[in-house]
Amino acid sequence: MAAPAAGLHDACIELHGPLGAGKTTFVRHLLHALGVQGRVKSPTYAVLEEYELPAPGGDAERSLHIRHFDFYRFDDPQEWEDAGFREVFANPGLKLVEWPEKAEGLLPPPDLRIEIEPGLDEQRVVRLHALTALGAELLG
Repeated sequence: MAAPAAGLHDACIELHGPLGAGKTTFVRHLLHALGVQGRVKSPTYAVLEEYELPAPGGDAERSLHIRHFDFYRFDDPQEWEDAGFREVFANPGLKLVEWPEKAEGLLPPPDLRIEIEPGLDEQRVVRLHALTALGAELLG
């Protein structure tokens, strides 16, 4: 497997779309493409699932830390502080955020916004929006 793009090490990607649009399925495919082995669980109840991909050659400093959030059931801003999410978002790593609108005002600005909408016959309409220079680099 090729090493993931360097920008992924600090990217924040928001996933938008209605229930059942395929946000978690998209994340599963992305994580498997990056090299995550085994089952990729939905963080709907846990809010956060974490993964770590070792860097080629075992360089721990270049490992890719991935945090997959699902704020669908999130409704208390105090939970943000209690769970230590401020620190999690301040640390390096790829952050994939489903239902970011449920934590509006608490999240850092995303680098990339992905909008997924159901289409006809199981198809999906996907729109990608780069919101920072890093987001543009990821799309480039």
